[in-house]
Amino acid sequence: MTATTSTEGYEPQRGSAVWRSGMELLSSMRFAIALLTVICIASVIGTVIKQHEPAVNYTNQFGPFWADLFLALKLNAVYSAWWFLIILAFLVISTSLCILRNTPKFLADIRNYKENIREGSLKAFHHKAEGPLAQAPEAEAQRIGQMLAGGGWKVKLQERDTPTGKGWMVAAKAGAANKIGYIAAHSAIVLICLGGLFDGDLFVRALTWFGGKTVYSGGGFVSEVKPEHRLPPSNPTFRGNLVVSEGTVSSTAILSQSDGILLQELPFAVELKKFIVEYYPTGMPKLFASDIVIHDKETGESKEERIEVNHPASYRGVQIYQSSFDDGGSRVKLKALPMAGGAKSFEVEGTIGSSSQITNGDEKLTLEYTALRVINVENMTNDAGGSGADVRKVDLRQALNSRLGAADKTPTQREMRNVGPSITYKLRDEAGQAREFHNYMLPVDTGDGTPVFLLGVRTATSEPFRYLRLPADEDGSMEGFVRLRAALHDPAMRERAVRRYVLKAVDPQRPELVEQLTASASRAVGLFAGAETVGGRQVSGLQAISDFMETAVPEAERERAAEVLLRILNGTLLELSTLARETQGKPPLVESEATARFMTQGVLALSDISLYPAPVTFQLDDFTQVQASVFQVARAPGKNVVYLGCLLLILGVFAMLYVRERRLWVWVAPDGTGAKATMALSTNRKTLDADREFEQLRSKLLTIP
Repeated sequence: MTATTSTEGYEPQRGSAVWRSGMELLSSMRFAIALLTVICIASVIGTVIKQHEPAVNYTNQFGPFWADLFLALKLNAVYSAWWFLIILAFLVISTSLCILRNTPKFLADIRNYKENIREGSLKAFHHKAEGPLAQAPEAEAQRIGQMLAGGGWKVKLQERDTPTGKGWMVAAKAGAANKIGYIAAHSAIVLICLGGLFDGDLFVRALTWFGGKTVYSGGGFVSEVKPEHRLPPSNPTFRGNLVVSEGTVSSTAILSQSDGILLQELPFAVELKKFIVEYYPTGMPKLFASDIVIHDKETGESKEERIEVNHPASYRGVQIYQSSFDDGGSRVKLKALPMAGGAKSFEVEGTIGSSSQITNGDEKLTLEYTALRVINVENMTNDAGGSGADVRKVDLRQALNSRLGAADKTPTQREMRNVGPSITYKLRDEAGQAREFHNYMLPVDTGDGTPVFLLGVRTATSEPFRYLRLPADEDGSMEGFVRLRAALHDPAMRERAVRRYVLKAVDPQRPELVEQLTASASRAVGLFAGAETVGGRQVSGLQAISDFMETAVPEAERERAAEVLLRILNGTLLELSTLARETQGKPPLVESEATARFMTQGVLALSDISLYPAPVTFQLDDFTQVQASVFQVARAPGKNVVYLGCLLLILGVFAMLYVRERRLWVWVAPDGTGAKATMALSTNRKTLDADREFEQLRSKLLTIP
């Protein structure tokens, strides 16, 4: 007897059959549920597939066929795709029609007590009972009505004529909020969808469709972009990024589109006075803050604000959020160090984000200044189980262990340390191919007591950096290693070093060993320098020594021969280092543990340096940091609509799930000197609570006092 919600829609009585069928489908609940399902599936796709990425990223990840299909279906920008907006609009229309169709019935049902129900109909209910009453029908009806009203029921009494006298119908209802919950929940869906449409790309697309605005897909400066790519400050809704460097002013936000960008003019300008970033001991930022001044374009008013994460500023209906930070054009001074003998070092200056042209003989290279990092807090422990302290999952030592050079033997004590600034740059050849390099400014002690300069390189951004380690000299620079490298590739220097080593190593009482040791030392240092071919191949470093052993020494004697040859090589390289230092007017290295570690790491670096893919490396010599703050600016008129929708959705779902609509009828008919009662209970959900409630009502209402 209660009103029920039908999944069928409303079919008009007038119009063509197609019109009536279309309206019935559009206003049906099954159509709204189908649209909601499609939106949920599309939202899952938009979560799985990264949105608003460059087209080449999708090609690299999914291949040309699927990338073209995804781009054609706008799966790279699901929430702003035309088909998604159309589905969202149809969902709003369909749900609105459902509400308009059912709300009058629900409101009428809430007001109606249904007191005209017949006695025979009460006996058809699942919950029903009969019983005698002691008093007259009117008195019993008043008693039952008062008891129900005291229990929170809304009661209405109706007097009826019967063949045996006056009878009374007691009609009561409770839980009418269940129907209100249906209206609230479905209205919430409409409000949330409308808020999404208002705050989405609907108005931006309307400006591109009907306002003569076009998406900009080129490059260059923001000031050079033409007016047809700029949206007016009166645009009612937008969400974009605003990048402001320290000491500069900006009033143009960038709105990313699937095929380019649009520029949004703001009604004010933002000046960044100071950007503040603080770090945890792990190196993860714990505070982003920007001290800004907002300049109103119309009134000229200035307003100072401080913006932090989760603490935005608001001005003229535009919310300004702290999104992230970037380099604002830091100035760097780099020192170029040759990785081969014969070349000279030189200096170059530039700005992060710019580039410089350099030459390597006939080869022209482009040096692109990519990034400057002033703080690099790295995990310098050697934890075999992996480091859990570094929340950024950056374990520099583990990365070094699996890259160039020998094994890195370190203590197991956990240690987080700031290893100083670093510079990231790219070297691009004339064909457009580029390699990315990441070099630390200061030498890093990786645990064995030998400070080393870390020179990282990779060929693609998807790959990790591979690090070459060059030992730092007593002055904390690369100059000592560079001199040793240059001397190694000088035949005259190698010959002098061999002679010095032989004079020190051979006992004067045994001159017959001079010639033999000279030949061995010359062969060892020549192989190491790559001056000799092994097996028809041009190799150098320890690999050349290994290949020579395999081709020239019997297997049974290789271990002992290798030990002797490496001892000769180390002694010759020590004399070579002394000669190189003498040419620069520096005293020879003192025999000590530190010298031994320096020479050991130097031998490993000289062996690995042939794998370095560039003729020169750039060391960060000096810098002037300029920070930039990245703000997200948004005008979202639909935000309050969405908040209201969320509130209604919570109330509506709560009312539908936890509020049971019940209706109770008690027909009190005359029966001799007393009365006879027939009771029935109707509920929208059959539960154990309904059974218990009916038994309680029966015992209270139909029990003779």
